[in-house]
Amino acid sequence: MFYDLAASTWGPEEIEAIQAVVASGRFTMGERVKAMEAAFASYFGVKHAVMVNSGSSANLASVAALFHKQDAPLQRGDEVIVPAVSWSTTYAPLQQYGLRLRFVDVELESLNMDVSQLQEALTPRTRMIVAVSILGNPAALDVIRAFADTHGLYVLEDNCESMDAELNGRKTGTFGHLNTFSFFFSHQISTMEGGMVATDDDELAWLVRALRAHGWTRDLPQDCGLFEPREDDFFEAYRFIVPGYNLRPLEMSGAVGLTQLRKLPDFTARRRANLATFQALFEDDERFIIQRENGKSSSYCFPIILNPRYGHERAAVLNALKDADIGYRIITGGNFVRHDCMRYFDYSVVGDLDNADTVHDLGFFVGNRPFDLTPQIETLYRVLANAMSPRAVGSVQRRVSRDW
Repeated sequence: MFYDLAASTWGPEEIEAIQAVVASGRFTMGERVKAMEAAFASYFGVKHAVMVNSGSSANLASVAALFHKQDAPLQRGDEVIVPAVSWSTTYAPLQQYGLRLRFVDVELESLNMDVSQLQEALTPRTRMIVAVSILGNPAALDVIRAFADTHGLYVLEDNCESMDAELNGRKTGTFGHLNTFSFFFSHQISTMEGGMVATDDDELAWLVRALRAHGWTRDLPQDCGLFEPREDDFFEAYRFIVPGYNLRPLEMSGAVGLTQLRKLPDFTARRRANLATFQALFEDDERFIIQRENGKSSSYCFPIILNPRYGHERAAVLNALKDADIGYRIITGGNFVRHDCMRYFDYSVVGDLDNADTVHDLGFFVGNRPFDLTPQIETLYRVLANAMSPRAVGSVQRRVSRDW
């Protein structure tokens, strides 16, 4: 494909890392996963990093950990403030643990939660905010954390799309009580499948470690405070203290992650160079609404919204992209309230979700990758500009008139 959504960022180093694991005969998580956790914690300046098998599992383990805290745990029926635009597994663990969601609209330009609505979203039942930085662009994480601290709320920062972004000189994925990352194929680094939970809270870190592996104590220090050690080694090796899962990563993912993490600064610099090219072409063209950068984006991709004032038909624009061999897809999950699965959720909506609807109906994104995409981005602009020329728009409008 001329311009696909994603491509591999692996080189011979990643293959060598996998081959070393195969030669070792140790495939489930071991020393390489442990080394990846240490390197990741150091890179992001957090006390604990716990690797799991996906970013989705990172969200699940984080929500579960907050239910098992000794002091002020979450409880079923508690309310959580969430943005209307995100991926399904931002929301699914909340539903699975019986929490009530309060959906807040997004800003059309940043695609992130409209923090001006936080006060309206707050109720006596509110216990947590899920802060999501959409597609590499930092949300107003400083504002969200300050609001949460003022009102005694937890912050779960879903940073799965925005690794290595920065806000006020601070890495995203460090503002929450718990912070989650994804290492999926198309993300800023890739370990096949994989994810991470980062936190400065000792208790939450130990809980995530227990939850990751069946809920047992085997991966916990005896002085972690979650259990009283006993002398019977036979039973201690299989002692379960919380209802857990199997969310363990493969040792190969840890090995690849170490290699990819070393490349991350260069990856981010290249993505940002592509972003600058994209912005130079699109930012002054009022037919397109592009993401307004908040802080420093790690530019997962290039989201585009057709400006509703111009009356363009998205289907015609997407057909032009298809004809040009350019890949595209929905912006994250669109307005999540409009998905079929919401019949299983307990939720309410704060005000209206007009911007999320616009994202859902008129938005799409094309890919970014950590190598030079200048020819692809220039072609993208030409194709879209032609598809949205007055002549093309007039053709669409005439067709719509005939249909009516």
